[in-house]
Amino acid sequence: MSANERFKALGLQLPPAPAPAGVYKPLLIDGKHVYVSGHGPVKEDQSLIVGKIGAEMDMEQGKLAAQQVGLTILSTLMANLGSLDKIKRVIKVLGMVNCTADFGQHPYVINGCSELFAKIWGEDNGIGVRSAVGMGSLPGNISVEIEVLFELA
Repeated sequence: MSANERFKALGLQLPPAPAPAGVYKPLLIDGKHVYVSGHGPVKEDQSLIVGKIGAEMDMEQGKLAAQQVGLTILSTLMANLGSLDKIKRVIKVLGMVNCTADFGQHPYVINGCSELFAKIWGEDNGIGVRSAVGMGSLPGNISVEIEVLFELA
């Protein structure tokens, strides 16, 4: 099955691809690599998932927010590349979690995005290297921000 077919089989909906909220490009292609800027959790109605994990949100809600960030990144890929099949593999994921100082389950939260990518591109190509870190705040109080480096097919 292709990446597009795997995504369709999941029955998930993509939110609208967000416009840049500053002076940057949502993605940049350099040779065979696609660098995707940090994305937040955009919902289908274009609102954002906000809240600090460990205070207003628990880690399960954080994991769902990270999955929503993954969907937002897929939306940007579709809007700019036209197909998820143009991606060969995930190289690097950097996940930032807006959380309280005592919260320590950052990797669990970012799994929401990583598990989505593994379902779309498979375990070999959908799982890359990764960092999952906690932040004292994120823009607009979004709960999760993720940036990704992909390899083009």
